Amino acid sequence: MMNGRERLIADAVLAALLLVVPAFLLHSDSRFAGSLAGFVLGASAAALTILLLAYPMTKYSTRLKALVTRCVSMPTLLAFHAYAGIVAAFLALLHTGHKLQSPLGIALLTSMLIVVVTGFVGRYYLPQTAMELRQQQSHLATLRSAYEHTAAATSSPDRDQRDGAGIHALALQDLPLLQLVDGISDLESAIGSNEAVKAIFMQWIGLHVLAAIVMYALLAVHVATEVYYGLRWLA
Repeated sequence: MMNGRERLIADAVLAALLLVVPAFLLHSDSRFAGSLAGFVLGASAAALTILLLAYPMTKYSTRLKALVTRCVSMPTLLAFHAYAGIVAAFLALLHTGHKLQSPLGIALLTSMLIVVVTGFVGRYYLPQTAMELRQQQSHLATLRSAYEHTAAATSSPDRDQRDGAGIHALALQDLPLLQLVDGISDLESAIGSNEAVKAIFMQWIGLHVLAAIVMYALLAVHVATEVYYGLRWLA
C-alpha cells in the first residue's frame, strides 16, 4: 500500500521525468557522452540497471530468495528496485548530454523511460487501486446486507399494525431503502470503473516486463559497441 509520502515522491518523480524532456530543446552537447564525466554517468546508470535484476531474480528463485532474505527483506529490495530505476534513468538522461545521435541510443532511452513509468504504476498505483477496490467491495457487501434486512423488515406482515404511525412511519421506513439503493448503485459504478483501471494497469505490468527485456538487450548492444569502438574520452 502506498502512503501519502510515497505517493508524493512518486508523483514528483514522474513530473520531474516529464520536465527533463524540454532540456533536449534548451541544451545539447554532442561530445558530452564520450567525455570522462559522460562515461562515469553512463557506467553508473548501466551498473544500477544491472542491479535492478536483483529483485526479480530473488522473487522468482526460491533458493536465492531464502538466501537473500536473511539479510534484506523483499519490501526493502522492491523499494531499492524502484528508486534505483529512477536514479538510473536520470543518470542515463544526463549521460546523453541531451543529444541523441543514434537510433540505438534513442531506442535504449525510450525503453528505459517506459520501464520506469510502468514500474511506478506497478509499484504504487496498482496496489492503491486494488486496495480501494477491496474496500469498495466490502462496503458494497455491507450495504447489500443492510438493504436485505431493511427490505425484509418493511415487508413484514405486521408492519401495518404499528400504533399511531400510519403512512408517515411507512415513509420513514422506505427512506433508508432509497438511500441504500443509491449507495449500492454508486458503489457498483465505482467498482466497475476501478476494475477497468486495474485491468489497464495489469496490461502496463506486461508492458513493463516487455520493455525491460528490450532495454537489457539494447543495453548489451550499446555496451558492446562502446567497448568495440573504444571510449572516445581516451582517444
